[in-house]
Order: sequence, then structure tokens, then C-alpha cells
Amino acid sequence: MNTNLECPVDGIQINETKVRMVAGLVLITGLVYLVSGWLVLPLLLVLDFGLRSFDFGKYSLFGNVAEWLVKILRLPYKATDQAPKRFAARIGFAFGVLISTLQLAGVSTIIPTGVLVIFAALESIAGFCAGCYVYTFYIRLFPKAA
Repeated sequence: MNTNLECPVDGIQINETKVRMVAGLVLITGLVYLVSGWLVLPLLLVLDFGLRSFDFGKYSLFGNVAEWLVKILRLPYKATDQAPKRFAARIGFAFGVLISTLQLAGVSTIIPTGVLVIFAALESIAGFCAGCYVYTFYIRLFPKAA
């Protein structure tokens, strides 16, 4: 694997610390869903990922809670580009829709929820955003989509 991939950017900077905190909230929500099976949780993920994906992040519950936690805990600001994070949120949105649809259809949601939880854990705990790598390849395949 080429480790010299440069992630395409859109020039808008956001706080990576806040992004990682949001991922932590997604992780917790996913784990609680795996234990409880409450449909409201993947629906909450759909709503929140949707808001963050389509430039309504100021209304995001997870984004606002994360911002509050970053402020209260006095965590540092670390700039990162918004484009790959928004792309990752759109993938999360798709996973939320998939999980909700599967549950409503009476089909097991363990695998897609597990995948979402794993990637949220990687972002939250290790700072690894798989969406950035997928975004890099996506932009190279479809350059006009950026």
C-alpha cells in the first residue's frame, strides 16, 4: 500500500479533536445499539450523519455535544481539512440508513453495526480516518465529483 497518498482537500479547516469526540459518541451509540437493539439509535445516527454530511453540522447533536466536551475538557484545537471528514460522514449516513432498514425488515444488523463501530473506534481512539483513504481513491477515480 502506498503510504504517500495525499488526501485531497477543500481548504476548509475543522477541529480534528472535535471530530474524534464525535466519533467517540458514534462509537458509544453503536455499542449501546448492539446491546439494546433500540431502533431510535440508528435513526439518530442517520439524522446526525445527515446533518453533518450536508452542511447542517451546526444542528448536529453529536457535533454540539462534542464541541461542549472539547471546551469543558480544554482539549487542543488541531486543524484538519473538512472534505474527507464530510465524505466519511456520508458513508456513516449510508450505514445508518442500511442498519435502520435492515432492522425494520427484521434482518440482523450485527455486521453493518460492527463495521460502523470499528471505524468509529479507529477514528476516535487512534485518529485513523478510513474515510480519508477512501476519499483519496474516490477523487482520483471521479475528479469532477470533488
